[in-house]
Amino acid sequence: MSVKLRLARTGKKNRISYRIVAQNTRSKRDSKFLEVLGYFLPHENKAVNLDIKADRVAYWVSRGAKPTEAVSKLLEKDKNAGSNRKSS
Repeated sequence: MSVKLRLARTGKKNRISYRIVAQNTRSKRDSKFLEVLGYFLPHENKAVNLDIKADRVAYWVSRGAKPTEAVSKLLEKDKNAGSNRKSS
């Protein structure tokens, strides 16, 4: 079974939110997933609009899961935000 880390869309109309999930590559976008790894709220202006469980992401990547392009960008954004938080 090949696994991808991808975004699953949730929320209401005009209030979109996404879950970052580990999911079988053959599954549809919002269908059954293996594990929730975090969330992303694109329309929130708060500092905490992205929350990722880094240890679980590392686990799935070590098992061969490949993040999609969008999730890769979010992981990079979270990594940069984490380094900024530590320095201040």
